[in-house]
Amino acid sequence: MIDNFSDAQVVRKTVLAGEGGVVASQHKKAAAVGASVLAAGGDAVDAAVATSFALGVLEPWMSGAAAGGCMVLWRAAEGRAEVVNFGMRSPRELDPADYPLTPDGRSSDLFPWRCVVDDRNVQGATAVAVPGVVSGMGLAHARHGRKAWRELLAPAVRLAQEGMLVDWFSGLVTASTAQPLSLDPDAAAMFLDDGKWPIVGAWNGSAERHLDQRALARTLQQIADDGPRAFYEGEVARALVRDVRAKGGCLSEADLAAYEAEWVEPLAVPYRGGQVYAAPGLTGGPTFAQALQMLERELGDPGGTPDAHAYRAMARALDAAFRNRLSNMGDSESPKAPGCTTHFSVVDRDGNLCAVTQTLLSIFGSRVVSPSTGLLLNNGIMWFDPEPGKPNSLAPDKRCLANYCPVVGVGADGRRFALGASGGRKILGAVLQLSSYLMAHGMSLEDAFHQPRIDVSGGGQVVADRLLPREIIRALAEEMPTTTARRMVFPYAFACPAGVLREGTRNMGCTAIMSPWGDAVHEPAA
Repeated sequence: MIDNFSDAQVVRKTVLAGEGGVVASQHKKAAAVGASVLAAGGDAVDAAVATSFALGVLEPWMSGAAAGGCMVLWRAAEGRAEVVNFGMRSPRELDPADYPLTPDGRSSDLFPWRCVVDDRNVQGATAVAVPGVVSGMGLAHARHGRKAWRELLAPAVRLAQEGMLVDWFSGLVTASTAQPLSLDPDAAAMFLDDGKWPIVGAWNGSAERHLDQRALARTLQQIADDGPRAFYEGEVARALVRDVRAKGGCLSEADLAAYEAEWVEPLAVPYRGGQVYAAPGLTGGPTFAQALQMLERELGDPGGTPDAHAYRAMARALDAAFRNRLSNMGDSESPKAPGCTTHFSVVDRDGNLCAVTQTLLSIFGSRVVSPSTGLLLNNGIMWFDPEPGKPNSLAPDKRCLANYCPVVGVGADGRRFALGASGGRKILGAVLQLSSYLMAHGMSLEDAFHQPRIDVSGGGQVVADRLLPREIIRALAEEMPTTTARRMVFPYAFACPAGVLREGTRNMGCTAIMSPWGDAVHEPAA
């Protein structure tokens, strides 16, 4: 592979351990919000709620109140894992006939479905599904929260009133989607200059610029004042539905009023004398469980740093699990899909853990903004196969099949961790490898996050980090077709993980080493 980038550059993130809690997030300001909640005596779930809403302001193209997702928790006092499922659903009034297929061609976005006329399942209000994040956060908070709901949303309200600070990285991300954003006047007004160019500050750093998120601030304030159900019933719900329907979508007030996140029993996957807990159902969890169980059989005695045998075992396990997923669960996302989700992990000083993944699906979701609420809207309808008669075919009032895979691990050595990632189908392999690095190879959190990874996510091929030793790449090539790629700032060739780990009474965290915004933040000292 020939490219323009330095072969000598080294990028690292330092992992520090302390007695206080830690939040690891794809945006350092959101992590700092959660860490401050921990310092004020909040539970890990309190920090998760505050971080979730802050991320919706600071990284709006990935998630927000109009997103869906999942949370896996570890409750230290009970020694028990729990899962909150807040995945999206299709609207009740959705009619598959409104998504006619073109005579030929495949979608150019995340999933290689047959093309729909005018990309109605990908972009615009016709792609919007029923969101779940606010309900999910409310459900977790009702059971485990110590702090007042209003107090937890206050930082996100302040951040939205200020508006997200733009920089070169936000400009780069926005530029990748500027053309489709320009098609919606409200999205263009929020993210683009003159309806065409990404909003950025002065390149020499002499002037700050912020997005105008005042409408979003008002929406968040209403949710803060009136509670989670304010998003699903009342003024916010009416305004959201009115905007979506004015732009051609079929979301209804009845859809929002009927939506409820749910507690579900986690999948408990034995591994190397410990357990990894994942979400069941239409998530990446069942595929992760299959791959991890196969890896345990294939790996044998792993020793220290993963060698060629270990990487081949990981490749075989992921390939087999994805073949089963693509055949039976209906997920056919392109392995070239960009990262379009956000993940954060939390550990508090009592040892409670949260692994939270939330997503709009595509980057910038449907590329449509609700002007009344200031919300960037999801495009969850794209999760469904538009061809009828398939395992995941488009239908009304149906749960979406997603790839997110947050996990909590309890190792035989007593260490506990919360992990997850963004990156579409790449998520599952990243979480599998990081879990195995920690539990089978005994690696530190810092070493695990810096250890080169592979991606095997369908199609019977491997994408290997170019930093892997040549003998490992040769061994992988003997297993299946193998190409190499760099870990880069943008776009991501591999998933973008965030994790925390508890060892004894000491906590630590780390995020994807190439993420310029991601960071692990410790709760401030009293």
